[in-house]
Amino acid sequence: MFSIIIPTYNNLDYLKLCLNSIKKNSSFEHEIIIHVNEGKDGTNKYLKGTSYKTTFSEKNAGVCVAFNEAVKKATKNHIVLAHDDMYFCPNWDNVFLSNLKKIPENSDFFFSGTMVQPFESYINLNCGDTIDNFNEQKLLSELPKIKFNDFQGTHWQPSLIPLRTWNKVGGFSEEFSPGLGSDPDFNMKLWNLGVRLFKGLGDCRVYHFSSLSLRKKAWNNGAKTFLLKWGISIKFFKKHYLRSNTKYFDQLDEPNKNFYFYKDLLFCKIQKIFYFLLRK
Repeated sequence: MFSIIIPTYNNLDYLKLCLNSIKKNSSFEHEIIIHVNEGKDGTNKYLKGTSYKTTFSEKNAGVCVAFNEAVKKATKNHIVLAHDDMYFCPNWDNVFLSNLKKIPENSDFFFSGTMVQPFESYINLNCGDTIDNFNEQKLLSELPKIKFNDFQGTHWQPSLIPLRTWNKVGGFSEEFSPGLGSDPDFNMKLWNLGVRLFKGLGDCRVYHFSSLSLRKKAWNNGAKTFLLKWGISIKFFKKHYLRSNTKYFDQLDEPNKNFYFYKDLLFCKIQKIFYFLLRK
């Protein structure tokens, strides 16, 4: 069905939980490709005894490089970008598939699932913030009771896109390594390609233990890199282009260039000048 791409960095216990959730809660068979950063915690040894495809970096290369390398081994028409600190909830792939069937074949699009987290999030449900206190039974019993609408302008994982669309934009931009800012940058590249279908699916859900991969490496200034690259801020892009976190209604149209658009754009230009001055 899909090629699921998972970067991992010395996070074996969470990776096992993620892989087991895919096996347990998927309705279809999927190709799983794992990029191992270092793997000094036994990850390499564990994966050698499995049928999963792998790629490898001797040192932690970050998620941008990891996704780019692993996708090279994908053989399915659609890829799912995920992380090793995600637990895939029941029916996740059925929801992706049902929405895929609603759009014309060979469409370029970006679908994402909805993250369930133990703090303020799309869906706030506390089932533990580490693998040691994770309450799987509570998650599986309580989550179906929570209703959540599809939403507009998503750029998070887990995400589903056509492999050909990924190849058109060249994957993730590695100047955002180890990863902060790479998601909205990827969506900006999709926007420039002409993609206008950015849909978050309220019934496609993962429980997320929150950016464990990035916690282990120094963070990059993704907001600054994005602004200098595109001339607008991530906040501006999400507000005026993606219309993020609003209820889904249809494919997006061009930004409404009203007073607020130009006011926010002026602030972006001032920020960009400030960054240039700091470089000197």
